[in-house]
Amino acid sequence: MAQDWPRFRGPNGSGVLDTPGLPVEFGPVKNLAWKAAVPYGQSSPIVAGGRVFLTASEGDKLITLAFDAATGREAWRREVTRAHSHKTYKANDPASPTPAADARNVYAFFPDFGLIAYSHDGKELWRQPLGPFENFYGMSSSPIVASGMVVLLCDQAKGSYLLALDAATGKQRWKRERPQANIGWGVPIVAGDQLIAVGSTRVDSYHLATGEPRWWTPVASQGSMGTPVAQGETLFVTTLGNDEPMLPSFESTVAQYDQDKDGRLSVQEFAKDKDLGEHFGWVDTNKDNQIEAAEWNLARSYGMGEHGAMAIPLNGRGRVESTAFRWRFRRNVPYVPSPVLYQGVFYMAKSGGIVTTLDPATGALRKQGRASSAPGDYYASPVAGDGKVYLVSQEGKVSVLKAGAEWEVLAVNDLGDECSATPALSNGRLFVRTRGWLWGFQQR
Repeated sequence: MAQDWPRFRGPNGSGVLDTPGLPVEFGPVKNLAWKAAVPYGQSSPIVAGGRVFLTASEGDKLITLAFDAATGREAWRREVTRAHSHKTYKANDPASPTPAADARNVYAFFPDFGLIAYSHDGKELWRQPLGPFENFYGMSSSPIVASGMVVLLCDQAKGSYLLALDAATGKQRWKRERPQANIGWGVPIVAGDQLIAVGSTRVDSYHLATGEPRWWTPVASQGSMGTPVAQGETLFVTTLGNDEPMLPSFESTVAQYDQDKDGRLSVQEFAKDKDLGEHFGWVDTNKDNQIEAAEWNLARSYGMGEHGAMAIPLNGRGRVESTAFRWRFRRNVPYVPSPVLYQGVFYMAKSGGIVTTLDPATGALRKQGRASSAPGDYYASPVAGDGKVYLVSQEGKVSVLKAGAEWEVLAVNDLGDECSATPALSNGRLFVRTRGWLWGFQQR
C-alpha cells in the first residue's frame, strides 16, 4: 500500500505522497492518461489496490464508484437509497464526505444513510445506519481507517460524537460523546497512539484504542475544516478565526430588521439582510423560526479566541494552555484548505491563490505570494509529491509549484470545469475530480 492514497488527503491526511514522475503540464489533451464522466459530488478521490474510489449522488440514490487507476475503466458502481433527507445549505451535497480504504475494503459515509462497506470488488460487507444529523450546513467529515477500525467524527449542533467501528464487521468498538463540540467538518488524524480531532472550538486528543480523552486545548474557528498535520511530537493546526465578532450586535440588528417590534427576528425579517439572510438556520439553534438574543450572541462568539496556524505539543495531559504552543502565525490562514508539511516547509494556500510558507520549527515566515493566473476561491486542499505542490482553484485551474521555502510557479493548467475536491496522487499519476469528470494525468 506504499503508493495508495487511502483517505481524505492521502496517507494519514498529510496531503503528501512522494511518488516519482508527477506531471507539471497537463490538461484536456496534454499528459491525459484517461478521463471518465462521473455524477456530481464534492467528495475527493482515493486510491487503493490499483483502483480509484469516489462517491456521488443522483436524486435519492447514493453512489459509490470504482475505476481502474491505470485505464479509467469503471470497475463497478453500487447504489443505496437515502434513509432520510435533511435539507442543507446550498454549498453542500449528499456526497461531500470522502471514502476511506484499506488493503481489502472501501468505506463510504453518506449523511443521509450512514456508513457502508464494500470489498475492492464491490461486494457489500456491512452497513451501519447513522443520523439524521443536525447541521445547517450539512455534514462532510470523512471516515478514516486506523488499527482495524473505521473512525468517524460527527460534529453537529447537538449530540456530537466520535465513533469507531470494527472495519471487518461494522460492529461498534467504542463511541465517545463530544458535549462541548458544535457544528464542524474536520477529519481526524492519527499521531502514534493518539486520535486527534479538530473541532470549531477545541482540539481534542483521544486514546485511539479506547476513545478515552487524553488532552484538549481551546481554539477558535469560524468552522473547523479539513485536517491538521503531525510531525514528531508536534501537531500543526490551522483555524480561521477573528479578534472581533463577525456579526454586529443583536440590538443594532433588531433595530434594523425587527418590523413587528417583538424583540426577535423571523425568517422573513432576517431575509432582508442580503449577506446573512440565507444563513438564518445557522443562528436559529432551537429551530423555532425565530432568532433571539441568546442565539444571536452564541453565533456572534464563534471564531473568537486562539486562532491561526498553531504548533501544539502532542505530549500534553488534560487542558493544554496556549502558552505551551511552540508558535502561532495569524496571517494568510485559509478557511477551507488544509495545510501541507513537505520537505521541511509548512505550506498554506487560501482563496485568491495566496500561498504562504513557514519554518515548521519556529513559525517564521519564509515567503508569501500569489499563484499567478489562478485567483478565485479555493476549496481543495494542496497536495505534494515529487518535489512539487499542487493547488486547485474552484474554477478548475491547477497551479504546480516547485517545492521549497522560496517556492515558484512552474505551470498553471486549466481543466475548464469547477473543482472543490482535493486531488489524489499514486504511482506517478495525479487524479482530479471536477464537477462532471474524473481525470487521470500521467507524464508521457
